[in-house]
Amino acid sequence: MLYLLVAVIIVQRLLELQVAAANLRWALANGGKEYAAGHYPLMVAMHSLWIAALLLEGTWRGGQASSLWWLWLGLFLLAQLGRYSVITTLGRYWNTRIVIVPGGKRIQRGLYKYFSHPNYMVVALEIAVAPLIFNAWITALVFTVLNAALLLLVRIPAEERALETYRANLES
Repeated sequence: MLYLLVAVIIVQRLLELQVAAANLRWALANGGKEYAAGHYPLMVAMHSLWIAALLLEGTWRGGQASSLWWLWLGLFLLAQLGRYSVITTLGRYWNTRIVIVPGGKRIQRGLYKYFSHPNYMVVALEIAVAPLIFNAWITALVFTVLNAALLLLVRIPAEERALETYRANLES
C-alpha cells in the first residue's frame, strides 16, 4: 500500500505540473507576469524530498499501516478533495508559480470564500498525514516544519509582494 500511495502522489504531482505549465503558457500569453521565481526550485526540491522521505521511512518501518491508518487516510483524501476544489475554482489561474494576470479578479468563491490560501492548507495537511498512514512520523514532522517555514517565510510574502506590486502599477 505504501508503494501505491507514493505512486499515486507522484502521478498526481506530474499531472498537476502539466496543468500548471499549460496555465502558465496561457497566463503569459495574456500579459501575465511571473514573480519571485527564484524560490520555485526550492519548493520543487522540498516536495520531491518529502516523497522520497515518505518512501524511505515508510519502507524502513516495514511499510505497515498505522493502527490509525483510516484516520490519516481519511484526512489525506479530504486534502485531495480540497486540492481539486482549489484547482477547479481557480481554473486557468491555478498555478504552482506566482503569476499575476492583468485584469484578473480576486477569487472569493469555493474555499477562497473562507480562507486566503486554501491550497497551502491542503498541501500542509497532506504533507503531515500521508506519512502518518505508515508510521513515518519523522517525515511528517520534518516536512511539516520545512513546508511551514517555506510558506510563511518565503512563498506567502512573495505572493503578497507580487499583489502589492501589481496594485501599485495599476494606480500609477
